[in-house]
Amino acid sequence: MQGKCSAVIICWILGLGSLVCWNSLASIEDYYYDVFPDYHPSRVLTLVYQLFALGTMAFLTYNESKINTRKRNILGYAMFFVGTLALLSLDLATSATSGIGSYLGICLLVASFGAADALVQGGMLGDLALMCPEFIQACFQSFLAGLAASGALTSALRLLTEAVFNSIDDGLRKGALLFLSISTLFVLLCIFLYACVFTKLPIVKHYHRKAALEGSETVSSDLSAAGIVQSDLTEKLVDGDHSDLDRLSNKELLFQNFDYALDVFLIFAVSMSIFPGFLYENTGTHQLGSWYPLVLVTTFNLGDLISRYIPLIQCLKMESRNRLLILVVSRFLLVPTFYFTAKYSDQGWMIILVSILGLTNGYLTVCVLMAAPKGYKGSEQNALGNLLVLFLTGGIFLGAALDCLWLIVTEPF
Repeated sequence: MQGKCSAVIICWILGLGSLVCWNSLASIEDYYYDVFPDYHPSRVLTLVYQLFALGTMAFLTYNESKINTRKRNILGYAMFFVGTLALLSLDLATSATSGIGSYLGICLLVASFGAADALVQGGMLGDLALMCPEFIQACFQSFLAGLAASGALTSALRLLTEAVFNSIDDGLRKGALLFLSISTLFVLLCIFLYACVFTKLPIVKHYHRKAALEGSETVSSDLSAAGIVQSDLTEKLVDGDHSDLDRLSNKELLFQNFDYALDVFLIFAVSMSIFPGFLYENTGTHQLGSWYPLVLVTTFNLGDLISRYIPLIQCLKMESRNRLLILVVSRFLLVPTFYFTAKYSDQGWMIILVSILGLTNGYLTVCVLMAAPKGYKGSEQNALGNLLVLFLTGGIFLGAALDCLWLIVTEPF
């Protein structure tokens, strides 16, 4: 169908844009450690971000059927744009002072990023779940790969700025400001692509129209923006038997897909209990010096990105629900492995272990999300997409909270 290739490319860019702000923050946290050395910025900012993401996502999931998807996504990207611009302005206005006021201002803006994340990720994944399995696979894969690409690209850029600005006066801050400037411009591009291009593609209009005929109310603004008259759909709804009254409730959808929801919850609970806080604060000092945490973060993000393309090879794609759950649970072994590797091994073994964490995170996430939203009507698929993102966000929040326990269990090695 016309527009499929363009939709896949735009989904990749939108996926990258939905996490580029957070990954930029994660990549410049060595700068925040320099400015706020006593406030554990990696752990605190992650926890604040995920707390607001989880709260917002819970509200949105409960009211999913009444929320306009187009307005939701545009609002999310707009909040990312305003937040990064404000973060950039705050740093320039305070001249990188280390006072508690500046830190609280950063925390407040990071909280807005968490709310924006919930708006965009739940909205986009729910919207893509409305479409046919083949298109879902292509666009889900592209959007999820874009999410991972944001981490990999920001990490690579951070290594580049470390090399360029390292020997320059105030180089750490200049590199951080460059990051925030790039993020601001990129999110502005995402607003334009989603608002003016994506929803007008023929293949996207087709599946939005189909969802509306099945009773979905979340796509009305997308249809209006694409030039489809709502009265025509109303007539067809009357003629056909497309009532949404028999739609499964969120509770029923969750019951039927609880293992998938548990999968994404546990995947990110394990990953975020280690990344990024443990990598910044609990891996000790090695030959790489200040480069060490940057290399570890880049290794995780690169492994996460590469592994999200593995399911494109059909023989390597895992769809068995039992096998997925077994693999997800087995990742808990990584937690004690990281502890003993940090305590007794050198940086080479840690880099290998971080790459395994990233590879399994990306691969299992894509396999679960591509396998789950099948066999439902459009409005049900949208609801299921939001439920899965809610559990994913809950797993990230739990992982971020558990990451703080490393401060109690152990001192830096």
